[in-house]
Amino acid sequence: MYVVLGANGRAGGETARALIQRGEAVRVVLRRKEQGEKWAALGAEVAVAGIEDADAMVDGLSGAQAAFLLNPPPVNGDPYARTEELGAALADAARRARLPRAVVLSSIGAQHASGIGVIATLNRFEALLAGAAPATTFLRSGYFVETWSEVAQTVMSDSVLPTFLEPTQKIPMVSTIDVGRAAAALLCQDRTGKRVVELAGPEDWSAGDVASVFAEVLGRPITPILVPSEQRAAILYGEGVPTEVATALLGMFEGIANGLFTRQSDSEHRRGTISLATAIERIVATAEPAGS
Repeated sequence: MYVVLGANGRAGGETARALIQRGEAVRVVLRRKEQGEKWAALGAEVAVAGIEDADAMVDGLSGAQAAFLLNPPPVNGDPYARTEELGAALADAARRARLPRAVVLSSIGAQHASGIGVIATLNRFEALLAGAAPATTFLRSGYFVETWSEVAQTVMSDSVLPTFLEPTQKIPMVSTIDVGRAAAALLCQDRTGKRVVELAGPEDWSAGDVASVFAEVLGRPITPILVPSEQRAAILYGEGVPTEVATALLGMFEGIANGLFTRQSDSEHRRGTISLATAIERIVATAEPAGS
């Protein structure tokens, strides 16, 4: 039995699907039972628990051979305080459930405890989860290509790609399909001790590369537009992002611009197989029609 947290999110969902495709028994742990209908239809067991509820999480992890653990993206409150709460509860639950193996989703750049905004929460999350299971792998992912789906409607309607990333700066990016496949493979490996695996796509890409691929897929020019730093907070606030969360997110982009979103020299480096074109094609195919 393999347990997956965050199955209704990007990385967790791809991990659960990859495990199911491998023929493994899967239990997804979700906050509400109704969220599990699609997973039950795929043959997965559904457990209900909040990550901060250590007692409920013990039940969710009970009997698992391995589990995919994560710190959900912050939506409100102080992301750093929330990480302390969730990380401590999850580590406690893993120990009490005697979880043999854990694959913990993290991020490239998580070796930095500061200067990289919200990614610094994963530095702390790694510290809290270290040793929670006899075998713990920290899967440090590149920037999710699927994050660009958040501006897909603007790209398709206005032929511009708004970005907080400098358009020529190449960074580790990766499709969540690759993240899920890598996580599933690591969950199924029998080993002990701590391991750090850093995962990027077949090559590093820039926002300009993303715009070029959108152009190829859509059949018309797409121009990457760097949003000035002084305008970014207002954009996030306009989208309903709370101040503390926005500050952490903006700090991430500042850290990326300052060159902190880089692989750690002594970690295990891997590359996925999903091309930028394949990932962008999927984004375009699943984008909601304008005005919906």
